[in-house]
Amino acid sequence: MGQQEKVATSLAGAVSEEISASLAPVDAELERRYPGDPGTRQPVHTVYVPGDAFAADTIRSWGDQALAALDEHAPDAASFAAVLGLSDELAEPVYSRVRAKLEHEPIEDLRVDFEDGYGPRPDAEEDRAAARAARLIADACRNGTAAPYMGIRMKCMEAAVRDRGIRTLDVFLTGLIASGGLPEGLVLTLPKVTYPEQVTAFARLLEAFEKAHGLDAGRLGFEIQIETSQSILATDGTATVARMIQAAEGRATGLHYGTFDYSACLGVSAAYQASDHPAADHAKAVMQVAAAGTGVRVSDGSTNVLPVGPTSKVHDAWRLHYGLTRRALARAYYQGWDMHPGHIPTRYAAVFAFYREGFEQAAGRLARYANRAGGDVMDEPATAKALSGYLLRGLDCGALDIAEVARLTGLTRADLEGFAAPRRGDLTASAK
Repeated sequence: MGQQEKVATSLAGAVSEEISASLAPVDAELERRYPGDPGTRQPVHTVYVPGDAFAADTIRSWGDQALAALDEHAPDAASFAAVLGLSDELAEPVYSRVRAKLEHEPIEDLRVDFEDGYGPRPDAEEDRAAARAARLIADACRNGTAAPYMGIRMKCMEAAVRDRGIRTLDVFLTGLIASGGLPEGLVLTLPKVTYPEQVTAFARLLEAFEKAHGLDAGRLGFEIQIETSQSILATDGTATVARMIQAAEGRATGLHYGTFDYSACLGVSAAYQASDHPAADHAKAVMQVAAAGTGVRVSDGSTNVLPVGPTSKVHDAWRLHYGLTRRALARAYYQGWDMHPGHIPTRYAAVFAFYREGFEQAAGRLARYANRAGGDVMDEPATAKALSGYLLRGLDCGALDIAEVARLTGLTRADLEGFAAPRRGDLTASAK
């Protein structure tokens, strides 16, 4: 036994109490504005289908078309790996998981589009399409064929289309209620937001619907689509998107970058409108910082280069899409848009390769951290949070299996979730 240290203090207990009292409003503000990630699954992509094209078999049809594209243009693991530059170690695991995903869950998030992908239609036609979308989604949820997340994108809150957008939303949500209630995976997307006041107005609209049907307050959330320069930088020089998150009053669930509308707004020539353009990187970086800690997730945009035509053109489009998806993942944009069935094989290939190639290292680091075993990297709670979040995302999308994660980490999913959602103060403390 070593010498016992004498512990002495100089400050009266009242000093700590006074400090805590003075910071109580800040503590409450931190909890309100920065609650942290919700801990729920985030889909790896969103598929947009025009309201008039959405059908009962859309999800299965996309999966079948994607499988047919693989059969025609990359019929085995070696040929697919050669197109994308996958290593020999990743080729078979990625290819087999991609095919399995396309067979069992080809779309993770589907948005029936009543905005740009649908365009202006006679009111009666759009009414029928919105009611039909509600019925088909309700049917899919009942029979087990729904995507984990489904919903609509209505027209925006600008004056020219505001009433039409409100009516479409009302018809759709009312149809869901009449068909058995709102599904758990319901997602609504508000496009072309320019002012925070438009976000607040949309929140009021959802609040009115909840009251009309006796729903719990806050039951309806929504994504904000970032498609204008004004949504990033306001006239007073502030970051509008940060104000939009607060204007949603807790209802904002995501920020979706609109590649082509945003690029066009800045005057980027059509040939250079892409998700890796410097203007896109700037917008998404602002979105990412504004959303950090708020529980609002950021989604990348899309590519409009479709994998169609002869095999050489399909391969070129696949390489482009795969590269853009991997680039986004490295920048912590874990979701993006897909515009064509031919995009989803490379979406899943990129996602699965991203999680599988870093799996063993991440699992080993987290295991050493959990066991306080040390190693060649000194990880802290914030890094443990990132490592467990990485593994959880890999599990959610199907890139990893819980058995292999447990084998390398010795941890359960509940353990991973505990590391992924530490208490706020834990992140400022160094790992012991």
